Amino acid sequence: MANALVSIQIIPKTKNNEDVIPYVDRAIEVIAKSGVKYFVSPLETTMEGELAQLLAIIQDMNEAMIEMGSPNVISQVKIYFNPSGASMDKLTEKYR
Repeated sequence: MANALVSIQIIPKTKNNEDVIPYVDRAIEVIAKSGVKYFVSPLETTMEGELAQLLAIIQDMNEAMIEMGSPNVISQVKIYFNPSGASMDKLTEKYR
């Protein structure tokens, strides 16, 4: 069972002030390829899984931004950690 939810908003700097959407798309692709459960919302993406794995994905996302040519990246991260279990569905079920 997952023990963490991690939400991330990745903000890559671009060399010539070009659109960041292709960078954000690449970051989401990194998450998708990882196989963890995730949910994309307008301002951030939330992942569900083991905390260590989710933090490693964030590292991979940042590295992908640099590989695309971004000189630096800001990552705003929120972490919900519960050793007994963490679930996006459980936390939001009353709103559906």
